[in-house]
Amino acid sequence: MTITASFPRRARSRAALTALLLAAATLGSGPPVKRVPEEIQLSSLDLSKMRVAQVGGRNATPSVAQANKAIDGTNLIRIGGEQFATGVGTRSPSMLFVHLGGGSERFLALVGVDNNPLPEPPPPAAGQQPRRVQPPGTQIFRVLGDGKVLYQSNPLGRGEAPVLVNVDVTGIQTLVLQVKPAEGQRGGAANWAEATFTTGGARPQAIDIPVEPRTILTPKPGPAPRINGPSLTGVTPGHDVLYKIPVTGTRPISYSVEGLPKGLKLDRKAGVITGRIAERGRYPVVFKAKNKAGEATKQFTFVAEGLLSLTPALGWNSWNVYGRAISDSLARVAADAMVAKGLIDHGWTYINLDDGWERTKREGDPLNEGPVRAEDGTMIVNKKFPDMKGLGDYIHGKGLKFGIYTGPGPTTCQGLEASWQHEVQDFQTFANWGVDYIKYDWCGYSSVLKPGETTQQLPVLKRPYQDGRKALDQVARDIIYSLCQYGWGNVWEWGNDPDIRGNSWRTTGDITDTWESMNGIGFRQVGYSKFAGPGHWNDPDMLVIGKVGWGPRLRDTGLTPNEQYVHITLWTLLASPLLLGNDMAQMDDFELNLVTNDEVLAVHQDELGKAADRVAKNGELEVWARPLQDGSLAVGLFNRDEMDTKVTVQWAELGITGKQTVRDLWRQQDLGQFENEFSSTVPRHGTVFVKISPVK
Repeated sequence: MTITASFPRRARSRAALTALLLAAATLGSGPPVKRVPEEIQLSSLDLSKMRVAQVGGRNATPSVAQANKAIDGTNLIRIGGEQFATGVGTRSPSMLFVHLGGGSERFLALVGVDNNPLPEPPPPAAGQQPRRVQPPGTQIFRVLGDGKVLYQSNPLGRGEAPVLVNVDVTGIQTLVLQVKPAEGQRGGAANWAEATFTTGGARPQAIDIPVEPRTILTPKPGPAPRINGPSLTGVTPGHDVLYKIPVTGTRPISYSVEGLPKGLKLDRKAGVITGRIAERGRYPVVFKAKNKAGEATKQFTFVAEGLLSLTPALGWNSWNVYGRAISDSLARVAADAMVAKGLIDHGWTYINLDDGWERTKREGDPLNEGPVRAEDGTMIVNKKFPDMKGLGDYIHGKGLKFGIYTGPGPTTCQGLEASWQHEVQDFQTFANWGVDYIKYDWCGYSSVLKPGETTQQLPVLKRPYQDGRKALDQVARDIIYSLCQYGWGNVWEWGNDPDIRGNSWRTTGDITDTWESMNGIGFRQVGYSKFAGPGHWNDPDMLVIGKVGWGPRLRDTGLTPNEQYVHITLWTLLASPLLLGNDMAQMDDFELNLVTNDEVLAVHQDELGKAADRVAKNGELEVWARPLQDGSLAVGLFNRDEMDTKVTVQWAELGITGKQTVRDLWRQQDLGQFENEFSSTVPRHGTVFVKISPVK
């Protein structure tokens, strides 16, 4: 039995809580309690086991939950107008796993958002406006036991009266106490006041949050050739073509192509196609790959109609691993690793420089190395990049493509030189270097807005990307145009306008390698699928698996193994560009398993180009589905909750009927034939990724 109520002020005392506890113990039809259970305060448990949101950015010291004080460690716990001597102060999102072992009977607490005075903001830097501390948003308190939701509050705001949580936990082995922001809200200080367990058996014990092993689900490719990648590519007539046929299998492999259009040639040993197609049209060919273990063929089409990115990009971006420390040598290491680790054989293509290759006018910055532009206006790179064209040639020589970063403002996010009033010149310079992909980041453009203009005005948001498209159209090279402005103004609704024609657009702010960030960003993409398609894709930001760091210091991602499977599965279903942000040279077998499963990548590169959308939601359980070219569906069953739970998808939710074959894409094995529905136990923060096809 669960009781939920606002707790009247006159009853807020230890005596009242004990009386309520004893009264609750007599409810129901069970036998009477023969002894008074022992009360164990939540604050007496090992609170170092509670995961608490940190503040202050990626490198901040993690916060620690406080016993009998607010999270600041100074003030007493305060909820609404009341102050409490006991309880636990935390910061949302937070979570504590408690092993009860079936020995507890009831959990009792008063919960709410902390109402102590907000902390003073740090003093502003010279020349900057004072910062204001943002109050916390509304928070939700949850109690889970053995995979079931035992209690969930309504969203509670700062200043609201405390709410009573009174949960029967009889027989529960493992309990989870969670606070999370309501949808679209900020986290903040939150309290479990006067929180106690009543127990007649084993004492409650705080335990570590369970972390699953790094299980490799995908079988390794066999020795026979397999031709991977998309079934088509878009090019512009008269522009340079570079396409690497991605093939796994025992080396050496010989390549051939039937029907190769005039103007293209094949390197039969490397499997790289180069040249130019002169005439507009569609050119079907047959790829062939042969080694001592066998031969493979694949139908493929060169679509020479001027539309690029007919499938989402697969590549690597330097920012999440090196930050502004990126250099020519590190970019070459990345290109080498993409080949040596075999990613190129699964279709991975782009080596993209992010911010950090430019100079700056800003005094005191290590990248202030002299003029940022030559007398003729050509941008000058910093000393970490002695020969940018040479770097492009090096990347192309491996069958890969070369990407770069700039922005429409005077400076980039790092205060380095950007392309304002030099758009055509810069884009032509990039083309001369062999650039195939431009990430065009708003950062810095706000500084050149006219009086009265704001980022709330759609024409203002569109203008720099319209100017960028005009400049790009004057460059005789195929260059992917990636818009980066954090989803402002619902960019997915206009990023493909005829005067912009973005090939992708960021739908969110920056991702970090936490469950809260990845989970919040990814599952927020509901309803965006109708705006994506061949040549134009929603982009919820780069991948945060493997070793990351945003600078020269690297560390393992903060995502658990299950969370990394969710990351790749969801981004694949969303048809988002997949841009690795890790040190590829240090990728181990688990990380390679995540990004070289050819059945998963086939969904990502599916010719139909339809992105997934959510088809079912039950609390923290969700089902997303993506239609595929062959008439089947790629379906992700997701458990966003804190304990393993069964997730079911009904055929009616998918718009299908009859007997269906279900195949596990990560394990690359058929699970059988099913009618009406499919169910599977999905691990905490995990996924089951299947392909559902009509029985033939």
